[in-house]
Amino acid sequence: MPILQAFGPSKGHISMPPPSVGLSAAARRYGVLPVPSLEWNEQVARETAPLYARVAKVIPSVEWPFFAPYVKAINALKKERNAVILAHNYQTPEIYNCVADFVGDSLQLAREAMKVDADIIVQCGVHFMAETSKILNPDKTVLIPDLKAGCSLASSITGEDVRLLRQKFPGVPVVAYVNTSADVKAEVDICCTSSNALQVVESLGSDTVIFLPDQYLANYVAGQTGVKIIAWKGACEVHERFTADELEAYRAADPSVQIIAHPECPPDVIGVADYTGSTKGMIDWVRKNKPKRVVMVTECSMADNVKAELPGVDFVKPCNLCPHMKRITLPKILDSLVFMKEEVTIDPMIAGKARRSVERMIHLKS
Repeated sequence: MPILQAFGPSKGHISMPPPSVGLSAAARRYGVLPVPSLEWNEQVARETAPLYARVAKVIPSVEWPFFAPYVKAINALKKERNAVILAHNYQTPEIYNCVADFVGDSLQLAREAMKVDADIIVQCGVHFMAETSKILNPDKTVLIPDLKAGCSLASSITGEDVRLLRQKFPGVPVVAYVNTSADVKAEVDICCTSSNALQVVESLGSDTVIFLPDQYLANYVAGQTGVKIIAWKGACEVHERFTADELEAYRAADPSVQIIAHPECPPDVIGVADYTGSTKGMIDWVRKNKPKRVVMVTECSMADNVKAELPGVDFVKPCNLCPHMKRITLPKILDSLVFMKEEVTIDPMIAGKARRSVERMIHLKS
């Protein structure tokens, strides 16, 4: 069914999260540690060799002497701090494969955040993901290595916008993609990810649903359900840049190439794809099918991470990088663990309301 109505800005903008730095408070609680040695030597080479073996297909050997001391130091500091690192699929290979304790898409990381047995969570992703971890773990310290790691989708809508939509459409349930701020999550009925958006929409038992903020994911869901969708006109600045023409050019050059796309992409891109799914769905598809050549239409670091696992697959990369995900680096992760920064805090009233919508998604039966 086509989108019923769409509201909001035609283009999102990135606004920085509200000041939530708790560096001094976190440092007082846990103390500041000495900065470890970052020297590259034979001992570091030996100790990190098994980790380099994981990424040797995607990280040139000439780069490893820079990464390895950070990898060694971060893994040691995690134990000292009783910390875990959650890393999204879009993180670079040296983070995803060498220092992360848990990796995955937004839904996987949300579930892991509820289970972690640690005092400190370091979120290697963007700000709304760190907020989600804090929402689910109010008594834990949640750090993000760079507070400026934002998201065009999360910045496209506010809690006030949701309240206005509820006034305009009284009684219509509201679904929020997890790519939203805590303020927005506090105003909606349930959250979703790209992997369960259709299931969430249909679980509400309503003939009409407000779906925000991704207009393209809303359109994708609308095409698979009889539920009428009222959408918000937000978009991911990474996926929005892909075009059907560029993908058709890859297929013209090699008719055997497989094209798999994320549902945050525009409809014409999804229309030429052989498979559309969440980041987890895309990874699982490649693992299962092991295509000779594949175009993975999403943030291009994910292709590197899958290639590290499946070196026999040739990834053709239309490489759109997320500038916000790429703010997370090994040096900044090290600083987080040494200096206890940057701490993510949420007003308890907002966090409590947001927790209900996130937990409702997590506990939704498949």
